[in-house]
Amino acid sequence: MSTGAPVRRLDTTSAEELCRAAEKILTECGTSAASPELLTLVAEFAGDLNERIRHALRPVDTDDGLFVLRGLAVDDTAIGATPAGWATAGDSGALHDIVLLLLATVMGNPLAWEGQQDGRFVHNIVPAPGHETAQTGASSTVLLSPHTEDAFHPGRAHLLMLGCMRNRDNIATTAASIRHVRLDEADIALLARPLLPILPDDAYAEAQGFDGGEPPCVPTLFHAEDGLTLRFDPAYTPVDEAPPAHRAAYRRLAAELARVSRAVSLSPGEVLVVDNDLVVHGRVPFAPRYDGTDRWLKRASVRVPARRTRPLAEEHEHGYGQAAVEAHAA
Repeated sequence: MSTGAPVRRLDTTSAEELCRAAEKILTECGTSAASPELLTLVAEFAGDLNERIRHALRPVDTDDGLFVLRGLAVDDTAIGATPAGWATAGDSGALHDIVLLLLATVMGNPLAWEGQQDGRFVHNIVPAPGHETAQTGASSTVLLSPHTEDAFHPGRAHLLMLGCMRNRDNIATTAASIRHVRLDEADIALLARPLLPILPDDAYAEAQGFDGGEPPCVPTLFHAEDGLTLRFDPAYTPVDEAPPAHRAAYRRLAAELARVSRAVSLSPGEVLVVDNDLVVHGRVPFAPRYDGTDRWLKRASVRVPARRTRPLAEEHEHGYGQAAVEAHAA
């Protein structure tokens, strides 16, 4: 069972409705890979889902900035072995890709990246040989540092969804909300100044070689209408280049996020929904087996149209040349 997070439950009828819709889409398209046909069908079926599903997927409504959706099922035998890496995953667990796309479409607009996981809208998060110590979802033996998803990019998701396929070792995702930290006004003021860039992470090799402009300096904290939000990725932020007072404030923020962090150990079928403007997430270290039974999550990103939780200055960032593709953009 998952721990440390608010829970919303899908009733049996709603879970079955989602699975039937996903089965029809998969039968029609033969794959969960993105295509105009697939995305059109997802939008049509999502529009017909019942109000109980829509209520369960209402916006995150507590300062926790997250919730776990329960009620879906995963057949451990039917999904096959945990893929050896995202590049070999293909259509593994394709039915669950489409279920996640339906959920994402109810909440907003699913997001893909041209430069990541072949442009798919649903990513496979599995440990990969040779990436054990990287600061990406393919790592395992190191702590995945708490971070904002795709923090380097102005088009990053508003919501992050992690659907559990397999987690026999109860490996926890970590999550910490900016609304739970204690910082004095001086630290907040310092961290609201755009003094440091956030560089592309190792999942974006092409972006790391971008030569179309200087890395933009961005604020770590921002006052939105409903409270404080953050953009945080210490593993890819050159904090040592900041003045001493700013470095100290950044360290205090990191310490506070660690203090309020919670562990969420997902069970198969559970979906963790994280507000990417309020919550940083990571993962505890674990020892991979590479025998087909390792932890396996599905990840979907969602943008919420007309949401205003970020500085207007982000609209002028170059995004290191990376293109964010919205599934149902007008």
